[in-house]
Amino acid sequence: MEYINSLVVIVGWIALVLSIAVICRIRWPNQQELSRKIVHIGTGPVIPLAWWLGIPADLAIPVAIVITLVVLINHRWRLLPAVEDVNRQSYGTVAYGLAITLLLVLFWPENAAAVCAGVLVMAFGDGLAGLIGRKVRSASWMIWGQRKSIAGTLTMAVMALMLLITLNLIVDAPYYPLRILAVTGLAVGLEQLSCWGIDNLTVPIGVAFTWSWMIAA
Repeated sequence: MEYINSLVVIVGWIALVLSIAVICRIRWPNQQELSRKIVHIGTGPVIPLAWWLGIPADLAIPVAIVITLVVLINHRWRLLPAVEDVNRQSYGTVAYGLAITLLLVLFWPENAAAVCAGVLVMAFGDGLAGLIGRKVRSASWMIWGQRKSIAGTLTMAVMALMLLITLNLIVDAPYYPLRILAVTGLAVGLEQLSCWGIDNLTVPIGVAFTWSWMIAA
C-alpha cells in the first residue's frame, strides 16, 4: 500500500500515452507509424518517473514483466493496433519491454541512471529518428533490409548526445566529452542494425552497460 499512489501515477501516464496513440490512429488512420512512435516515445519517461517516485525493484520488475507479457500478447493478436506497426515484420515493441525488464533486474534502483540512459536514448533518439527520417528528405541506405537516412541518423545522434549530457549533469557525475561521444556513437551504431526491431533491445542495453564507464572517475 505504501507505493499505491506512485503506481497510480505510472499507470495513469501509460494510459494517457495509449489514449493519445489510439486517438491519433483514429484521426489519421493512414499514419500507422505515428501512433506506434507515440507509444515508443511516451513510454520512455516512465523510467525517470519511477526513479523520482522511488519505486523499489520488487514492484518495478513485476510490473515490467506483466507489461512485457501484455505487449507480447498484443503483438500476436493485435488487440490494440495503435501499438503495433502492421506494415513490416517487427518485434520491436516486445524487445523494448524485454530490454526495460532486463535493465530493471540488473541495475534498479542502485544504478537507476543507467536504466534511464538506456531507455531514454532508445525512446527519444530512435523514436524521433524514425519520424523525422520519414518526413525529411535526405540521402539514405539499406542495412539488413531496413532503410536508414542521414536525417534519421543525425536525429538519433543529437538526441542521444543531449540526453546523455543532461543525465550526466543531473547525477553530478564527472564529465568526459570523449566518453559521451563514444557512447553516443555506440547508440547510433546499434540503431543502424534494426532488423526485426532488435535495436529496441540492443540500444538500451548497450547504453546502460557503458553508462558506468562513461561517468567513472
